[in-house]
Amino acid sequence: MRTVGSGLFLPPFEALADPVTVARLSAEAEEAGWTGVFVWDHLRWCEPISAIADPWITLAAMATATSRIRIGPMVTPLARRRPAKVAKETATLDVLSGGRLTFGVGLGSDAYGVEYTKTGEEVDDRKRAAMLDESLEVVTRAWTGEEVVHRGEHYTVDGVRFLPRPVQQPRIPIWVAGLIGNKRPRRRAARFDGYFPVFLETADQAAEAVADINALGPKDDFDFVVPLSPGTDPAPYIAAGATWWMVEFPWASTTVDLVRGVIREGPLK
Repeated sequence: MRTVGSGLFLPPFEALADPVTVARLSAEAEEAGWTGVFVWDHLRWCEPISAIADPWITLAAMATATSRIRIGPMVTPLARRRPAKVAKETATLDVLSGGRLTFGVGLGSDAYGVEYTKTGEEVDDRKRAAMLDESLEVVTRAWTGEEVVHRGEHYTVDGVRFLPRPVQQPRIPIWVAGLIGNKRPRRRAARFDGYFPVFLETADQAAEAVADINALGPKDDFDFVVPLSPGTDPAPYIAAGATWWMVEFPWASTTVDLVRGVIREGPLK
């Protein structure tokens, strides 16, 4: 029987904007029996949030403070990042962690922090979706260690090898996020390794998404990941087909003490 993963889903805001703090919490989570710790990827958020940590620096600190748990961004909006640089960052982080990176990707949103508008990034969802798909093509080819020649609508890589390769082969697992009612991200997710629904509210919604993706024929070890509020019983979601569940902490009121309390309660067996 497949083991169900249990994780923490942390906004690296305010008190958690310190990579050392998040690294220590990750070590405590590992000791308590959790199997993953993941962090948001944002440059900016709405008021009253002002301090936000860089996810990649934070993940590097987490990697060196732990030895077993999976780590990763949840999720990186690839359309506002250069895929060649992301390929190098992810491969290096996978090497640093000994093959424990899970790469969460999605379109992201300008709604909360207006971060795309304020930094001159693409705000059109359809264009960002095309950029996301093209970025994934570049990144996954780069991970092979073979020479990459890519001349697309949005990105160019002209004969570059990206070494060292990630530890995990044939690739670092990719989880694709999407609004729970949107089927396009599910189709994208089915081509990769996992699906992370945004704004999931019920186990019935999870079951519908699982059935929809299963009909698309994903790989046998495909992950259905559900974010749940602190204190939510994961059992109905596991029964609906979830292979991972993670505690989604509230962005406006998360404290170190709240995270530490959930950690010490431990994942439900």
